[in-house]
Amino acid sequence: MSDKPQEPDDFTRAPDGRPMEAQPAWRQDFAIDTPQDNYIARRDFAKFLVLTSGAFVAGQGWIAARGMLGNPAPVRARIASISELAVGTSKMFDYPGPHEPCLLIRVSEDELVAFSQKCTHLSCAVIPKVAEGVLHCPCHEGYFDLRTGRNIAGPPPRPLPKILLEREGDEIYAVGVENRLV
Repeated sequence: MSDKPQEPDDFTRAPDGRPMEAQPAWRQDFAIDTPQDNYIARRDFAKFLVLTSGAFVAGQGWIAARGMLGNPAPVRARIASISELAVGTSKMFDYPGPHEPCLLIRVSEDELVAFSQKCTHLSCAVIPKVAEGVLHCPCHEGYFDLRTGRNIAGPPPRPLPKILLEREGDEIYAVGVENRLV
């Protein structure tokens, strides 16, 4: 027995029975025999590992760069007018970007609150239950306080980001996001 590693050509037979040297060039690129098709050279495997590792490093670099740049300046955006919301109802809106869902909730005649609609556990949508005084995440039974956004039950690790509001007459505007860690 030899110490030389076996190549797939050593144990693969072409369907027409001719030796591999007599086969057309395309047969080597399009193997039809399982041992030859499954063969991966160490060099090819090392290339794959280097490229995959490079992709992970580039992804982490992108995340770090976005974190260092911080959030863009807050944008003032009209959400609704007070007359559009009855007490105990809510309205969805996107803030600060187009794909960042938020909820505006009219808790009482004079009290409005707004939070990101993404649960801080796995980003499922939270549902307001005004009568119970909570925001409920049905994915993993997480609960947040309706007035503060504080996590009160379930797996969510931190409070919901609070949307800062301003009122001008009848109009309600979102003016910033308060990201709280505790």
